[in-house]
Amino acid sequence: MGVVDKNREISLSGLTPRDREMALAAQRCIMAALDHSRAAAITLQTDTDEQPTVELPPAALKVIGQLLGEMSEGRAVTLMPSQQELTTVQAANFLNVSRPFVIKEIETGQLPCRKVGSHRRIAFDDLVAYAKQMREGQNVALERMAENERELGLDD
Repeated sequence: MGVVDKNREISLSGLTPRDREMALAAQRCIMAALDHSRAAAITLQTDTDEQPTVELPPAALKVIGQLLGEMSEGRAVTLMPSQQELTTVQAANFLNVSRPFVIKEIETGQLPCRKVGSHRRIAFDDLVAYAKQMREGQNVALERMAENERELGLDD
């Protein structure tokens, strides 16, 4: 099973405003249930009014709640096991950078990887940590630019 088979991208772009509203309401209900109790079951209603009870661990309900929150915002969601390894092309797509940039970051030791033959594989957890570090660095740079702007009196 390849990476494409294991990961599921859920496209949420075609949601109607009513769908988004329903997702937000469902998210609020699930999160409220998790806050006030240790809810471990949900009831689903089908077209034929059957109401099976589905037992779920609270962590799964939290993930469902987070997914519903993303749906209510119309954002695309990709589910991926944290132990998943990505190619340099997939890592570049995830980071929204070029493949040569990813390879440069690997070669300078900024982004860990392992070699499978002559191919590089990047652990998804390492990629997420790198992306977080990259965003923090960008935020620091933006704050520095804003501070320079204030010192020069250009913030009016």
